Amino acid sequence: MKKPLLEFTNKGIYCSAAKVYLDPWQPVNHAIISHGHADHSRYGHKHYITHHRNVPIISHRLGDINVVGKEWGETFVVNNVKFSLHPAGHIIGSSQIRVEHKGEIWVFTGDYKTENDGISTPYELVQCDTFITECTFGLPAFKWTPQKEVLHDINQWWAANRAEGKTSILFGYSLGKAQRLLKYLNPEIGKIYTHGAIENMTRVLRPLVDFPDTTLITRETKKDELLGNIVLAPPSAHGSTWIRKMVPYVTASASGWMTFRGARRRRAIDKGFVLSDHCDWQGLLESIEATGAEKIICTHGYTEIFSRYLREQGYDARTEETQYEGELGELNATKEEPVAIE
Repeated sequence: MKKPLLEFTNKGIYCSAAKVYLDPWQPVNHAIISHGHADHSRYGHKHYITHHRNVPIISHRLGDINVVGKEWGETFVVNNVKFSLHPAGHIIGSSQIRVEHKGEIWVFTGDYKTENDGISTPYELVQCDTFITECTFGLPAFKWTPQKEVLHDINQWWAANRAEGKTSILFGYSLGKAQRLLKYLNPEIGKIYTHGAIENMTRVLRPLVDFPDTTLITRETKKDELLGNIVLAPPSAHGSTWIRKMVPYVTASASGWMTFRGARRRRAIDKGFVLSDHCDWQGLLESIEATGAEKIICTHGYTEIFSRYLREQGYDARTEETQYEGELGELNATKEEPVAIE
C-alpha cells in the first residue's frame, strides 16, 4: 500500500519523505509552522520554518529559537519534496502549507478564513489533490455577518456605554482577534486601554500594521480613568480580581461562539459579537470546492458531522485527530499576570 505524503502521528502531521513535521505538538527536529497560536506553534523544536511575518510573533512567544522566514509562494525543497507557504487569512503571518512530491499535491490549511480582515494577508486559493481542513465552525448554524457591520456595532456599543459612564471591557484573544478589534475601534469615542498580554503582542505587530494608540493598564491606573473608555483584554482575564476592580463596567466578547446565546450565558458575558478568525460553514464548503481536491481530511472542530456531509456530497472525506483547538486554543494561552487596579 502506498504511503501517504502526509501522515498523522503522535507528534504531529509528518512528511516522511522530507522528515519534516507540520505544526507538531511534540518536540521534533524540523517543523514548518502555519501560524503563531499556541496550539500550532510550540516550544522545543530544533529548527522552525514559517512565514517571515510570523517570525517576530513566535519569537516573542517562544523565546530564543532557530527560525527561518519564507515569502509567500517561495518554494523550498527538502529531500526532493517541494514546500511553499500561502496566505491563510486567519491572523497576521498565518499560512497554508503546500506540499508537492512525485506529482501529488497536499495542502494543510492550519486555521483559515476567507473574509479579508484588513490586517492579515487575504486567503489565497491553492489547488491540490488532498486538502487538510479545520472545521472549527463546521455546522450550518454558523454564518458570519460581514466584518464591517459587526465592528460598527461594537463602536456603537462602546459609545452607548460611555454615555452611561461605564467602562467597556471587550474580550478577544491576545494574538489575532485583539489586533483585529483594535484596528477598527474608533478613538474619537474615547481612550483604548489594554491588558498586558494584548499590549505586548500589539507592540510586536505595530511595525506591520497601523494601529490606533493604546494605553497599557498599570498599577498606577485608577479605575476612574477607565470610565467611558474601552479595555481590550484576553478571555482568561474574565472573572479575575483585576477586572472586578473596574466596576461599573459592561463586558462583551468577540467570537464565533457568540452565535449561541448559551455560550454567552456560560461565560457570563453581557454582550456577544459574532466575529471569528475562522471560516463559517459556507466559507468552508466554498473553499473546499474551489481547491478541486477529491480527498478531504477534517481536523479540529465538528469533524464527524462535517466529514459526513462532505461524503454525502461525493468527496472522499475522513477525520483525523490532532491537538489543535481552533478558536478555543487561546482561551488560557496568556501566562502574563494582570496588574492590580487601584
